[in-house]
Amino acid sequence: MIRFFRLCLTGCTVMGVWSGCSGPSGSQHTATTAADSVAAEAPSAHQSMGEISDDSLLTLVQQQTFQYFWDGAEPTSGLARERIHTDGVYPQNDQRVVTTGGSGFGLMALLVGIERGFITRQEGLERFQKIAQFLKNADRFHGAWPHWMQGETGKVQPFGQKDNGGDLVETAFLVQGLLCARQYFNGDNAAERQLAAQLDTLWREVEWDWYQNGKNVLYWHWSPTYAWEMNFPLEGYNECLITYVLAAASPTHPIPAAAYHEGWARSGGITSDQVTYDLPLILKHNGAEKYGGPLFWEHYSYLGLNPKGLKDRYADYWEHNRNIVQIDYQYCVENPKGYKGYGPDNWGLTASYSIDGYAAHAPSHDLGVISPTAALASFPYTPDESMAMLRNLYYNLGDRVVGRYGPYDAYSLEADWFTPRYLAIDQGPIPVMIENYRSGLLWKLFMSCPEVKAGLKKLGFESPEL
Repeated sequence: MIRFFRLCLTGCTVMGVWSGCSGPSGSQHTATTAADSVAAEAPSAHQSMGEISDDSLLTLVQQQTFQYFWDGAEPTSGLARERIHTDGVYPQNDQRVVTTGGSGFGLMALLVGIERGFITRQEGLERFQKIAQFLKNADRFHGAWPHWMQGETGKVQPFGQKDNGGDLVETAFLVQGLLCARQYFNGDNAAERQLAAQLDTLWREVEWDWYQNGKNVLYWHWSPTYAWEMNFPLEGYNECLITYVLAAASPTHPIPAAAYHEGWARSGGITSDQVTYDLPLILKHNGAEKYGGPLFWEHYSYLGLNPKGLKDRYADYWEHNRNIVQIDYQYCVENPKGYKGYGPDNWGLTASYSIDGYAAHAPSHDLGVISPTAALASFPYTPDESMAMLRNLYYNLGDRVVGRYGPYDAYSLEADWFTPRYLAIDQGPIPVMIENYRSGLLWKLFMSCPEVKAGLKKLGFESPEL
């Protein structure tokens, strides 16, 4: 049995969480009623119900994770908070810090919310208008936003001592969402046309070519005080493919194809002959060449970029992504370290909170911690295995691992460790990739961008959508 609230009359199903969905009169709970009190408990009134259909369960988890970016958004900017701790404990006093990449995921989650009827199109439009204005005035460094910003002011919040400037990878994740929204708000009214133009301007202002630092490779960071001292070239394979696609696609500051092939693809050195569980890795994962890296590497670049039929001289990206997720699944089922609970309905290793801080969980770095986003954001690749995980989270583990914004970031049955905390970069891929599994919404929007098509062709990609 599991605790559910009644169905909203608009069709939004909510479990143990204030829904924020419209009532029959069209009234709407404001998005900011809980924005500064995210530690508040969900309403206590509930009723017990049995299992619901798988389709309804997918809608439920999408609605809850969407709420992280709607009800839980930082109120001044409208962007995604880096973290929400529903226990109210913030050791770094960072409740109002917003995250650039996680906000990009959140923009796509908002579009899911409109399509699924969690909010109206007008409500979504107004939130995007607020976000576009904030991003226009926020700190930028040769067009790139920093990893973190102060939600009230838009000023850079250093991610580290020398990481106080532009973050090109986080910017790419944000731009992926901006372009999806630009394509979505294509109505024949002035407000949508104006918003689309604002989003287009933000995208055009990113100076991707600056971040080459004069070489045939892209660099992750640039700081106005430390320049290139972070010295982090983007070489594959990891989560950064989308950065090269967008940089090649830029209509104003494009990079040459050579930067992709010589830099990212290491002049062909990106490919791998490794086979694990009878599955070829295809690409050489940085620092994780036997099993592949944390599963967010198969999510972040592909929230908008459709891997189905996507190929270049190095990989078939659908085959690659499915294989890596299957390897992660097979590893958890095999459970070579004998951790409690690992199995066909309790799997998924990726970067998340961990027992002693934050950790990049993967088969090569397995600490007995399961991160729900790993399996749930993998629905397009492993629908049956991901559904088994989803059912287990809601019907068996229940309140220990699920709260007002859906599944908590991570847990460990081995260590009896559960924490009511969330991270934007982990919640965002859940509603987005589930929607791509169900309807392909974000894939269709992103791949419809003429610049993206041109950029992919420039780099030598093939796709049914080109």
